Amino acid sequence: MITGSLVALITPMKPKSFDVDWDCFEKLIKWHIFNKTNAIVVVGTTGESSTLSFSEHKKVIERALEYAAGEIPIIAGTGANSTSEAIELTRSAADAGADACLLVTPYYNKPSQNGLFEHYKLIANTVDVDQILYNVPSRTACDLLPETIHKLSQLDNIVGVKEATGDMDRLLYLKKSCHPEFALYSGDDLTACEFMLSGGHGDISVTANIAPLLMSEFCRAAIDGKTELARELNSKLEMLHQVLFLESNPVPVKWAASYLGLIDNVLRLPLVPLNAEKRVVVEKELNKLCLKGFAS
Repeated sequence: MITGSLVALITPMKPKSFDVDWDCFEKLIKWHIFNKTNAIVVVGTTGESSTLSFSEHKKVIERALEYAAGEIPIIAGTGANSTSEAIELTRSAADAGADACLLVTPYYNKPSQNGLFEHYKLIANTVDVDQILYNVPSRTACDLLPETIHKLSQLDNIVGVKEATGDMDRLLYLKKSCHPEFALYSGDDLTACEFMLSGGHGDISVTANIAPLLMSEFCRAAIDGKTELARELNSKLEMLHQVLFLESNPVPVKWAASYLGLIDNVLRLPLVPLNAEKRVVVEKELNKLCLKGFAS
Protein backbone atom coordinates (compact mmCIF):
# COMPACT_ATOMS: atom_id res chain seq x y z
CA MET A 1 0.00 0.00 0.00
CA ILE A 2 1.25 3.49 -0.88
CA THR A 3 0.86 5.78 2.12
CA GLY A 4 1.68 9.37 3.01
CA SER A 5 1.77 12.47 0.83
CA LEU A 6 0.76 11.77 -2.77
CA VAL A 7 1.06 14.92 -4.85
CA ALA A 8 -1.65 15.60 -7.44
CA LEU A 9 0.94 16.99 -9.82
CA ILE A 10 0.44 20.06 -11.98
CA THR A 11 1.25 19.77 -15.68
CA PRO A 12 3.67 22.56 -16.67
CA MET A 13 3.02 24.23 -20.04
CA LYS A 14 4.97 26.59 -22.25
CA PRO A 15 3.92 30.20 -22.90
CA LYS A 16 2.49 30.95 -26.34
CA SER A 17 2.50 27.36 -27.62
CA PHE A 18 0.72 25.88 -24.56
CA ASP A 19 2.64 22.65 -25.18
CA VAL A 20 3.60 20.50 -22.19
CA ASP A 21 6.96 21.69 -20.86
CA TRP A 22 8.83 18.39 -20.60
CA ASP A 23 12.04 19.83 -19.14
CA CYS A 24 10.07 21.49 -16.36
CA PHE A 25 8.01 18.34 -15.84
CA GLU A 26 11.17 16.31 -15.26
CA LYS A 27 12.49 18.91 -12.79
CA LEU A 28 9.22 18.79 -10.85
CA ILE A 29 9.39 15.02 -10.50
CA LYS A 30 13.01 15.11 -9.34
CA TRP A 31 12.12 17.92 -6.90
CA HIS A 32 9.37 15.81 -5.36
CA ILE A 33 11.69 12.84 -4.98
CA PHE A 34 14.22 15.12 -3.24
CA ASN A 35 11.52 16.55 -0.96
CA LYS A 36 10.27 13.10 0.15
CA THR A 37 6.88 13.06 -1.54
CA ASN A 38 5.62 9.48 -1.27
CA ALA A 39 3.97 9.15 -4.71
CA ILE A 40 3.10 11.24 -7.74
CA VAL A 41 -0.37 11.32 -9.29
CA VAL A 42 -0.26 12.60 -12.86
CA VAL A 43 -3.02 13.73 -15.24
CA GLY A 44 -5.65 14.14 -12.58
CA THR A 45 -7.79 17.23 -12.00
CA THR A 46 -4.76 19.26 -10.90
CA GLY A 47 -2.85 18.00 -13.93
CA GLU A 48 -5.48 19.47 -16.30
CA SER A 49 -6.32 16.11 -17.82
CA SER A 50 -9.55 17.57 -19.22
CA THR A 51 -7.66 19.78 -21.69
CA LEU A 52 -5.00 17.27 -22.72
CA SER A 53 -5.47 15.24 -25.88
CA PHE A 54 -5.44 11.43 -25.59
CA SER A 55 -1.93 11.31 -27.04
CA GLU A 56 -0.70 13.98 -24.61
CA HIS A 57 -2.40 12.20 -21.70
CA LYS A 58 -0.58 8.97 -22.50
CA LYS A 59 2.71 10.75 -23.08
CA VAL A 60 2.56 12.51 -19.70
CA ILE A 61 2.21 9.11 -18.01
CA GLU A 62 5.06 7.61 -20.05
CA ARG A 63 7.37 10.55 -19.39
CA ALA A 64 6.54 10.56 -15.67
CA LEU A 65 7.58 6.93 -15.42
CA GLU A 66 10.73 7.63 -17.42
CA TYR A 67 11.73 10.61 -15.26
CA ALA A 68 10.88 8.87 -11.98
CA ALA A 69 13.07 5.91 -12.96
CA GLY A 70 11.56 3.74 -10.25
CA GLU A 71 12.49 6.15 -7.44
CA ILE A 72 8.88 7.07 -6.63
CA PRO A 73 5.52 5.42 -7.43
CA ILE A 74 3.60 6.92 -10.34
CA ILE A 75 -0.20 6.80 -10.22
CA ALA A 76 -1.91 7.67 -13.50
CA GLY A 77 -5.24 9.42 -13.77
CA THR A 78 -7.22 7.37 -16.29
CA GLY A 79 -10.86 8.09 -15.52
CA ALA A 80 -13.38 9.21 -18.13
CA ASN A 81 -17.13 9.58 -18.49
CA SER A 82 -17.03 6.97 -21.23
CA THR A 83 -16.24 3.48 -19.94
CA SER A 84 -14.53 2.51 -23.18
CA GLU A 85 -12.28 5.59 -23.01
CA ALA A 86 -11.44 4.85 -19.38
CA ILE A 87 -10.47 1.31 -20.39
CA GLU A 88 -8.27 2.63 -23.20
CA LEU A 89 -6.46 5.08 -20.91
CA THR A 90 -6.11 2.54 -18.11
CA ARG A 91 -4.73 -0.11 -20.47
CA SER A 92 -2.25 2.40 -21.87
CA ALA A 93 -1.08 3.36 -18.36
CA ALA A 94 -0.76 -0.29 -17.37
CA ASP A 95 1.27 -1.05 -20.50
CA ALA A 96 3.55 1.90 -19.71
CA GLY A 97 4.21 0.47 -16.23
CA ALA A 98 2.17 2.74 -13.95
CA ASP A 99 2.11 1.57 -10.33
CA ALA A 100 -1.64 2.21 -10.14
CA CYS A 101 -4.43 4.10 -11.89
CA LEU A 102 -6.79 6.69 -10.40
CA LEU A 103 -10.27 6.66 -11.92
CA VAL A 104 -12.61 9.56 -11.34
CA THR A 105 -16.33 8.85 -11.39
CA PRO A 106 -17.98 9.38 -14.81
CA TYR A 107 -18.74 13.10 -14.81
CA TYR A 108 -21.74 14.77 -16.50
CA ASN A 109 -23.57 11.50 -17.28
CA LYS A 110 -24.96 11.15 -13.72
CA PRO A 111 -25.06 7.33 -13.66
CA SER A 112 -26.89 5.36 -10.98
CA GLN A 113 -24.99 3.47 -8.28
CA ASN A 114 -25.50 0.29 -10.29
CA GLY A 115 -24.12 2.05 -13.37
CA LEU A 116 -21.07 3.15 -11.37
CA PHE A 117 -20.53 -0.38 -10.08
CA GLU A 118 -20.72 -1.87 -13.57
CA HIS A 119 -18.43 0.86 -14.96
CA TYR A 120 -15.66 0.17 -12.46
CA LYS A 121 -16.20 -3.58 -12.51
CA LEU A 122 -15.70 -3.74 -16.28
CA ILE A 123 -12.51 -1.66 -16.13
CA ALA A 124 -11.15 -3.81 -13.29
CA ASN A 125 -11.96 -7.03 -15.13
CA THR A 126 -10.50 -5.75 -18.39
CA VAL A 127 -7.19 -4.21 -17.26
CA ASP A 128 -4.83 -5.98 -14.86
CA VAL A 129 -3.47 -3.04 -12.87
CA ASP A 130 -4.12 -1.70 -9.37
CA GLN A 131 -7.02 0.78 -9.51
CA ILE A 132 -8.02 3.53 -7.09
CA LEU A 133 -11.54 4.94 -7.17
CA TYR A 134 -11.89 8.73 -7.12
CA ASN A 135 -15.00 10.37 -5.70
CA VAL A 136 -15.26 14.16 -6.05
CA PRO A 137 -18.97 15.01 -6.44
CA SER A 138 -18.35 18.77 -6.21
CA ARG A 139 -16.76 18.57 -9.67
CA THR A 140 -18.45 15.59 -11.29
CA ALA A 141 -22.13 15.89 -10.26
CA CYS A 142 -21.81 12.20 -9.40
CA ASP A 143 -21.44 10.73 -5.92
CA LEU A 144 -19.95 7.26 -5.44
CA LEU A 145 -21.67 6.18 -2.23
CA PRO A 146 -19.83 4.29 0.54
CA GLU A 147 -21.96 1.17 0.02
CA THR A 148 -20.91 1.03 -3.64
CA ILE A 149 -17.26 1.60 -2.72
CA HIS A 150 -17.52 -1.32 -0.28
CA LYS A 151 -18.87 -3.60 -3.03
CA LEU A 152 -16.13 -2.51 -5.41
CA SER A 153 -13.43 -3.00 -2.78
CA GLN A 154 -14.09 -6.74 -3.00
CA LEU A 155 -12.73 -6.83 -6.56
CA ASP A 156 -9.09 -7.94 -6.50
CA ASN A 157 -7.45 -5.05 -8.32
CA ILE A 158 -9.55 -2.21 -6.90
CA VAL A 159 -7.15 -1.31 -4.12
CA GLY A 160 -8.30 2.02 -2.72
CA VAL A 161 -10.35 5.19 -2.95
CA LYS A 162 -9.63 8.90 -3.05
CA GLU A 163 -12.53 10.37 -1.10
CA ALA A 164 -12.79 14.13 -1.66
CA THR A 165 -16.06 14.91 0.13
CA GLY A 166 -14.42 15.70 3.48
CA ASP A 167 -17.11 13.58 5.17
CA MET A 168 -15.53 11.74 8.13
CA ASP A 169 -18.60 9.50 8.53
CA ARG A 170 -17.81 7.99 5.13
CA LEU A 171 -14.26 7.25 6.21
CA LEU A 172 -15.43 5.51 9.36
CA TYR A 173 -17.93 3.40 7.38
CA LEU A 174 -15.26 2.37 4.87
CA LYS A 175 -12.75 1.68 7.62
CA LYS A 176 -15.18 -0.76 9.20
CA SER A 177 -16.61 -2.36 6.06
CA CYS A 178 -13.60 -2.69 3.72
CA HIS A 179 -10.71 -5.09 4.20
CA PRO A 180 -7.61 -3.69 5.98
CA GLU A 181 -5.51 -3.58 2.80
CA PHE A 182 -7.98 -1.25 1.04
CA ALA A 183 -6.27 2.16 0.87
CA LEU A 184 -8.25 5.19 2.04
CA TYR A 185 -6.92 8.51 0.73
CA SER A 186 -8.17 12.00 1.45
CA GLY A 187 -8.77 14.15 -1.60
CA ASP A 188 -9.38 17.28 0.45
CA ASP A 189 -6.35 18.99 1.98
CA LEU A 190 -8.45 20.99 4.46
CA THR A 191 -9.81 17.88 6.18
CA ALA A 192 -6.88 15.54 5.49
CA CYS A 193 -5.47 15.86 9.01
CA GLU A 194 -8.55 14.46 10.73
CA PHE A 195 -8.98 11.95 7.90
CA MET A 196 -5.55 10.43 8.52
CA LEU A 197 -5.78 10.67 12.30
CA SER A 198 -9.04 8.72 11.99
CA GLY A 199 -7.38 5.90 10.09
CA GLY A 200 -6.84 7.18 6.55
CA HIS A 201 -3.67 6.12 4.76
CA GLY A 202 -2.67 9.32 2.98
CA ASP A 203 -3.58 12.53 1.20
CA ILE A 204 -3.68 13.01 -2.57
CA SER A 205 -2.74 16.63 -2.25
CA VAL A 206 -2.81 19.90 -4.16
CA THR A 207 -0.81 21.66 -1.44
CA ALA A 208 2.05 19.19 -1.89
CA ASN A 209 2.81 20.94 -5.19
CA ILE A 210 3.93 23.96 -3.19
CA ALA A 211 5.12 22.60 0.17
CA PRO A 212 6.17 18.99 -0.53
CA LEU A 213 8.53 18.44 2.40
CA LEU A 214 6.17 19.95 4.97
CA MET A 215 3.28 17.91 3.55
CA SER A 216 5.36 14.73 3.72
CA GLU A 217 6.25 15.37 7.36
CA PHE A 218 2.65 16.24 8.23
CA CYS A 219 1.17 13.16 6.55
CA ARG A 220 3.65 10.83 8.20
CA ALA A 221 2.90 12.27 11.63
CA ALA A 222 -0.86 11.91 11.10
CA ILE A 223 -0.64 8.34 9.80
CA ASP A 224 1.64 7.37 12.67
CA GLY A 225 -0.93 8.71 15.16
CA LYS A 226 1.26 11.55 16.40
CA THR A 227 -1.76 13.73 16.96
CA GLU A 228 -0.12 16.77 18.52
CA LEU A 229 2.65 16.98 15.92
CA ALA A 230 0.24 16.37 13.03
CA ARG A 231 -2.09 19.15 14.14
CA GLU A 232 0.83 21.49 14.75
CA LEU A 233 2.17 20.94 11.22
CA ASN A 234 -1.31 21.16 9.72
CA SER A 235 -1.89 24.50 11.46
CA LYS A 236 1.06 25.89 9.48
CA LEU A 237 -0.47 24.59 6.24
CA GLU A 238 -4.13 25.32 6.88
CA MET A 239 -4.28 28.79 5.33
CA LEU A 240 -2.29 27.57 2.32
CA HIS A 241 -4.84 24.78 1.86
CA GLN A 242 -7.53 27.46 1.73
CA VAL A 243 -5.89 29.99 -0.57
CA LEU A 244 -5.05 27.32 -3.14
CA PHE A 245 -8.80 27.03 -3.71
CA LEU A 246 -9.65 30.72 -4.08
CA GLU A 247 -10.56 29.77 -7.65
CA SER A 248 -11.03 26.43 -9.36
CA ASN A 249 -8.09 24.08 -9.04
CA PRO A 250 -5.46 24.24 -10.56
CA VAL A 251 -5.66 28.01 -11.20
CA PRO A 252 -4.27 29.17 -7.80
CA VAL A 253 -1.72 26.36 -7.42
CA LYS A 254 -0.26 27.06 -10.86
CA TRP A 255 0.16 30.72 -9.99
CA ALA A 256 1.76 29.78 -6.66
CA ALA A 257 4.14 27.40 -8.41
CA SER A 258 5.09 30.12 -10.89
CA TYR A 259 5.72 32.56 -8.01
CA LEU A 260 8.17 30.04 -6.54
CA GLY A 261 9.91 29.70 -9.90
CA LEU A 262 8.78 26.13 -10.51
CA ILE A 263 6.77 26.66 -13.71
CA ASP A 264 5.45 29.32 -16.06
CA ASN A 265 1.95 30.44 -15.13
CA VAL A 266 0.26 28.88 -18.14
CA LEU A 267 -3.15 27.19 -18.29
CA ARG A 268 -5.25 26.07 -21.23
CA LEU A 269 -8.63 27.61 -21.90
CA PRO A 270 -11.25 27.68 -20.55
CA LEU A 271 -9.05 28.20 -17.46
CA VAL A 272 -7.33 31.58 -17.17
CA PRO A 273 -4.65 32.80 -14.72
CA LEU A 274 -5.49 33.88 -11.19
CA ASN A 275 -6.63 37.48 -10.93
CA ALA A 276 -4.47 40.18 -9.35
CA GLU A 277 -6.42 40.58 -6.10
CA LYS A 278 -6.24 36.88 -5.30
CA ARG A 279 -2.56 36.73 -6.22
CA VAL A 280 -1.85 39.12 -3.35
CA VAL A 281 -3.57 36.75 -0.91
CA VAL A 282 -1.65 33.69 -2.15
CA GLU A 283 1.66 35.58 -2.23
CA LYS A 284 1.22 36.64 1.39
CA GLU A 285 0.80 33.02 2.50
CA LEU A 286 3.75 31.78 0.44
CA ASN A 287 5.99 34.44 1.96
CA LYS A 288 4.77 33.65 5.46
CA LEU A 289 5.79 30.02 5.04
CA CYS A 290 9.14 31.01 3.44
CA LEU A 291 8.58 28.50 0.63
CA LYS A 292 11.16 28.10 -2.09
CA GLY A 293 11.38 26.38 -5.45
CA PHE A 294 14.08 24.39 -7.19
CA ALA A 295 16.90 26.50 -5.74
CA SER A 296 16.22 25.06 -2.28
